Amino acid sequence: MALPTRGRVILETTVGEVDIELWSKETPKTCRNFLALAMEGYYDGVIFHRVVPDFLVQTGDRTGTGAGGESFYGEPFEDEIHPRLRFAHRGLVGMANNGTKNSNDSQFFITLNRADELNGKHTLFGRVVGDTIFNVLKIGEMEIDENERPLYPPKIKRVRIVDNPFPDIVPRITAEEKRAQQRAREQAQREREEEQRRRGAKKDVKLLSFGGEEEVEEEPVVFKKKPIVRPDLVDNPDLPATLATAIPEPPAPKTKDNEKPAKRDRTDEPESRTSEQPEKKPKKDESDIAKIREKHEREKAAQSNSRKSEIEKMEAEIRKLTRRGEDSDEEPVPKRPKKSLLEEEMAKYAKSRGVHKKGKGKKDEGDILAALNSFRNKLKSTAVEDSPPPEQQEGQHGGEETEQKPAVPEEEGMEVDNDTGFLGHLLHFPKGNEEEVAKAEREYEVIDPRQRGARAREEERERKRAMKGKDITGGRGFRR
Repeated sequence: MALPTRGRVILETTVGEVDIELWSKETPKTCRNFLALAMEGYYDGVIFHRVVPDFLVQTGDRTGTGAGGESFYGEPFEDEIHPRLRFAHRGLVGMANNGTKNSNDSQFFITLNRADELNGKHTLFGRVVGDTIFNVLKIGEMEIDENERPLYPPKIKRVRIVDNPFPDIVPRITAEEKRAQQRAREQAQREREEEQRRRGAKKDVKLLSFGGEEEVEEEPVVFKKKPIVRPDLVDNPDLPATLATAIPEPPAPKTKDNEKPAKRDRTDEPESRTSEQPEKKPKKDESDIAKIREKHEREKAAQSNSRKSEIEKMEAEIRKLTRRGEDSDEEPVPKRPKKSLLEEEMAKYAKSRGVHKKGKGKKDEGDILAALNSFRNKLKSTAVEDSPPPEQQEGQHGGEETEQKPAVPEEEGMEVDNDTGFLGHLLHFPKGNEEEVAKAEREYEVIDPRQRGARAREEERERKRAMKGKDITGGRGFRR
């Protein structure tokens, strides 16, 4: 039986999603490293650089060569081998290393089949669940070269964290911030290319020849070298010449300085300043990201401060209420002892005890005891009569009932019991139960479904015999 997982991520790749569950309890350091790198966007855009058919697919190297990678801890971390986690089937996720122990960084692999040779050598920290395993198998079927590298390698677009078992992870930079920086760099690159394109369009105007400009000779295009230095050190005379000639500058637009080379030396400084303006744009983008971070931190601080202030207000109100209760001159209200649920239910039933009468209150126990004593005395004072057995009594009472009828009809709803003759009667019981048995046999019929079925089958057989006899006699009568 597999161990329970705790933690879940989804790799969004160019061939589809790969749903991975993590064993964060058994391999906490490995899962923490994997989740932290995913939160930082480290795996975004990383390719599957190695595919071994029917064995594994490997990724996690930003260089795409298989020789790179870095861990969240800044250095390779140790293996976490668990005895109950083994590479027994496909779809298991493990950490790749450089062939030695405790050399894990960011690279990981997913198995395509059983791999017993990896047990005890690589940390197993997750498994692929659901139908997304078929996307992994699709990667394993891609065309590769002689170095086990896909000719058209698939790519991880992003990693979506569904369940994070380590809420205390603080990434160095979030994936959103990293994407914002990437967008800023791409925007700056596009702006630089657009500016170069516009400058090239202006330069092409010199190809046109007009009558008034025939005597003007075309100047050769000069590429200004852009120094890779700080802007505040541009005017430093001790600046080495190698730094000033490191990167070529795009062609400068046609100006009056191009027509008059003698004045070019005087305008070198403004041109260098204008060439440095595109460099400031990435810095502005970085400052914008810093502002976003600061704003986010301020919002967090404001929320925490508001919560603290609300808690302090509530505590102050509680203190005021307690002081009012202590300072008041009124007598303190005695606290009622708390009753248990059983006591409350018993109190409810205790309220309904006793005999209720319409228009009167409850009878006391003394009244009930007095009534019982009077009834007992009445029984003792009555002489015991020798009454006949119940059979004879039934006959006697049958004749008396016709004679003794109340002359005066009683009122409806009133029940009057004036018969006191029962006080002196004796109670007789029959010695045997023969009468009850005979009565039960007369009144009750035991139906056995088996007997009913047997009777039905017998009736059916009799009916068939009768029908067969009719057919035989009828057939003889119709013959000629």
